[in-house]
Amino acid sequence: MTPRRGKAPPGKLLIEERRRAIVDLLRDEGRVTVDDLVIRYGVSAVTIRGDLEALELAGSAKRSHGGAVPAEPSPQDVPLPIKETRRLAEKRRIGEAAARMVADGETIILDSGSTTVEIARCIRQRKWTSLTVITNALNIALELSGLPTVRVMMLGGMLRQTSYSLVGMDAERALARLSADRLFLGVDGLDTKVGVTTPDPQEASLNAMMVKCSREVVAVLDASKIGQRSLAVITPTSGLNVVITDTSAPKGAVDALREQGVEVQLV
Repeated sequence: MTPRRGKAPPGKLLIEERRRAIVDLLRDEGRVTVDDLVIRYGVSAVTIRGDLEALELAGSAKRSHGGAVPAEPSPQDVPLPIKETRRLAEKRRIGEAAARMVADGETIILDSGSTTVEIARCIRQRKWTSLTVITNALNIALELSGLPTVRVMMLGGMLRQTSYSLVGMDAERALARLSADRLFLGVDGLDTKVGVTTPDPQEASLNAMMVKCSREVVAVLDASKIGQRSLAVITPTSGLNVVITDTSAPKGAVDALREQGVEVQLV
């Protein structure tokens, strides 16, 4: 079989790049073997076993005899470093589509999340005369730091270590004095009857304020989130203007969103 997504480019991959590629292979093919990965990436069996052990500890894989299979999905609040290894290609496409919506001179809000950080990475690659980014995410603020024409406004609050986000009353008080042209909202679940949800009530409360202070609300999520529900509701679907997701989104859910007046972009 000819390697596809997991095929290594010329030169050896960095450790994190190789591990992300292994996660993609697990998702696409349902299993991997140590022998195949040794040939595919040109590294030793000891190195590959170390990769699989690290991915199992991170919750991204489950080791089996001679290889690994995908980890069972968890309903818990998954740490951001694990989320960033999942459906990475889809998140990058979503990030690119979302970044194209941003116009020079705007003020935008980037919520915390593994998809919104891809938007920040795309923003970093463009030239701006002026752009203001409000965020509650430490990693997004760092991603955009050092850009002379991009002003980053960081909300205060209590750090959630699983998401690198700041939440709580301090964050909400800071946000209450601001307004934005557009919010890019990362979510853990989108149910067409319930709305968009996230596991942490404090995060949901801050996200709901982001929705209220933004002229346009864009939910960014890969298709695995559609039909899922988490503990805390951020907003019903009536609070969304646009949903950007990938082409594997269920047709029924896409049709339901469009019937409710939500623009859906499939990328």
